[in-house]
Amino acid sequence: MDEIDRELLALLQEDCRTSYADLGSRVGLSISAVNERLKKLHARGVIRGCVAVLQPRAVGLDVCAFVQVLIERPEHNEAFLAAIAEMPAVLECHHVTGDFSYLLKVRVADTAALETFLSREVKGLAGVARTQTLIALSSPKETPTLDLAALRRGARGERQ
Repeated sequence: MDEIDRELLALLQEDCRTSYADLGSRVGLSISAVNERLKKLHARGVIRGCVAVLQPRAVGLDVCAFVQVLIERPEHNEAFLAAIAEMPAVLECHHVTGDFSYLLKVRVADTAALETFLSREVKGLAGVARTQTLIALSSPKETPTLDLAALRRGARGERQ
């Protein structure tokens, strides 16, 4: 991946609806060259898709919670991950170090929905030994945008 690819990715992160003509004019490429580069980035899995980023509260998902899950034995991991992948309330799932096995980021309508989600969906899964839930009171920063500029700074040995 070169500097032009990183610039295209940064522009798409700002607005994935930007036309190929506008992208090309901003990075100095033709429309067909932008198209080819983006096809390659999609094919390599660098770009997983383009989505609208929604305001959770505006669509009625007022509660953001982080659920730590302890899986009792490794043989339960595969089934746990398959089940979690099918749960729309789970926005993120991270395999973590420490006292728990996984950290889930969850969005639900209210605390009653969170209670139902935890008791019916998570705690009932085979291998789930324990959970601990933290509710976010507010989220002053929440972004899907990756810091591509840090890659450039790191490559040049600059401090961040």
